[in-house]
Amino acid sequence: MSAIYAAVRKLPNSKKKRVLVTGGAGFVGSHLVDRLMLMGHEVIVVDNLFTGSKRNIQHWLGHPHFELSRHDVVDPYMAEVDMIYHLACPASPPHYQYNPVKTVKTSVMGSINMLGLAKRVKARFLLTSTSEVYGDPLEHPQAESYWGHVNPIGPRACYDEGKRVAETLSYSYQKQSNVQVRVARIFNTFGPRMNENDGRVVSNFILQALRGQSITVFGDGSQTRSFQYVHDLVDGLIALMEGDFSDPVNLGNPEEYTIQNFAEIVRDIVGRDGVSIINLNATQDDPHQRKPDITRARKEIGWEPRFSMKQGIEETVSG
Repeated sequence: MSAIYAAVRKLPNSKKKRVLVTGGAGFVGSHLVDRLMLMGHEVIVVDNLFTGSKRNIQHWLGHPHFELSRHDVVDPYMAEVDMIYHLACPASPPHYQYNPVKTVKTSVMGSINMLGLAKRVKARFLLTSTSEVYGDPLEHPQAESYWGHVNPIGPRACYDEGKRVAETLSYSYQKQSNVQVRVARIFNTFGPRMNENDGRVVSNFILQALRGQSITVFGDGSQTRSFQYVHDLVDGLIALMEGDFSDPVNLGNPEEYTIQNFAEIVRDIVGRDGVSIINLNATQDDPHQRKPDITRARKEIGWEPRFSMKQGIEETVSG
């Protein structure tokens, strides 16, 4: 505890920010909180702990720069802050499909409440949107100019369309009320603190391989994904928030793998040669291809991934 406290940078008051992180007890949110704390800022985490866990941020409980508020963003929240990172929303299919109405309300009402707060206190606002706004894309790789191919009534729509509306709200507040907004479209991310019951391929494959179970691939495994390590994503979120660019920015690793090949890589890294890979029925509306075009991120915020997928998997497994 004292070691991580000692690593916190001491910023002069002129540079120290009060930062609100919704969903800050979640997988990505907690890593962002770690970085912001170590940078020397004051951090308020707002989380209802539906998919987040107090364990993820327990090492900061009691620190004078840190505050945890158990609160649902569907309800208004008041605080004096300089920056708002709005991450609150279940992000894996089992979680967001568990209560699809609540998922839509979290994206829509949560964004309205946080954008309203940003307007009142003149805070800069960053929305973590998603590559799911591109749906099952007809353009490959996906650039930010692509409008997407989304089924508005399918099983994933509560998440996909919720995030699309959240983007609409963000730019409406920017245009109408001069709120400074940033929008990150996040592609598949993995790393330590992933929820074991996440239901996404990275956590599923790693856990199945570690347990010596068969790795289950939905469909024939030919669908592709691009996987980024969580520390790269945190770099990108902070660079986007602190930069001057306000249009949507893809944050993802352009290394592209088929799901079948990815399962084989995980099996090899975990070192379970006897583990078999079995194919199950494909899930509805599962995108066939997913790969970010990160030209804009490189040009506008000077960001690109530093970790390869294999490096990230090795660190995740060893951690």
